[in-house]
Amino acid sequence: MNFYITDDDETVRSILAQIIEDESLGQVVGESDDGASLDGETLNLNKVDILLIDLLMPNRDGLETIQTIKPTFKGKIIMISQIESKELISEAYLLEVEHYIIKPINKIEVLAVIQKVMKHTSLEKSISDIQKSLNNVLQMDTGLNQKKTSFNEYNIKYYGEFLISELGISGENGSKDLMEILVFLFNYEKKYTFEHGFPSLNNIYDYLANKKLGAAADEADARREAKASKQRVRRTVYQSLTHLASLGLTDFSNIKFEKYASHFFDFTIVRKKMTELKNESKPLYTSTRINIKKFIQALYFEAKRMMLE
Repeated sequence: MNFYITDDDETVRSILAQIIEDESLGQVVGESDDGASLDGETLNLNKVDILLIDLLMPNRDGLETIQTIKPTFKGKIIMISQIESKELISEAYLLEVEHYIIKPINKIEVLAVIQKVMKHTSLEKSISDIQKSLNNVLQMDTGLNQKKTSFNEYNIKYYGEFLISELGISGENGSKDLMEILVFLFNYEKKYTFEHGFPSLNNIYDYLANKKLGAAADEADARREAKASKQRVRRTVYQSLTHLASLGLTDFSNIKFEKYASHFFDFTIVRKKMTELKNESKPLYTSTRINIKKFIQALYFEAKRMMLE
């Protein structure tokens, strides 16, 4: 893999480059002493897979640099700093930093972090390769358009099931509702392209009720089923929050926690849940204001991103 190191301390850059070389992790294709010299397109042209960047630098710090390059840079980012502020670490993770290394540089820690990121990158590449193979099959298919549509629905379900497993809720009753929601949104977007915005949660629950009971169902029965679906989904999303918070409490650098926690939930809610678990407070999902719509949107767009890559 190709690495790029940005740190205003030449000694730190030298140590990191030596570790990468000695452990045959890849090659360092570039170095800089400040974030002001970085831009996403140049990193992409140099085929940088992993950027190691210092938090504090004289002209443009690490967080500001990441905000600047993130829209275009395609690689992974590892933050380096001697500051152990939870607020700064949280901010870094919200910017989709993969991992955080604390100074002074420790070889064992550096190796563990880089190997984790490399493993994560390899997993994403494997999924991407599978998707490319599926796309090739689709392009070779000379069947009817209806078959292609069905294949795409299979895709959204396939990646939806993968994400639901990653989020720790594959065994929950509401996971079936979430899968139905993905298919509904997939077909809704094909028809309306979200031109008038994302469907309301009430419309989504009404759809689930009508699909289960049929169009001829009694109105009162449909309302009860829509309410039941809403409760199942909420309980399932709450379980996902609990699962991710547990991972973060055990290991703040857990890959799944880093990748999904702030993407599917407001990070203040995640931290509140982590505190609740740490203090062994009685869990009350009804007292936690979870943004269900954000979760559903994140689930759909993440599944779609994986499907289309």
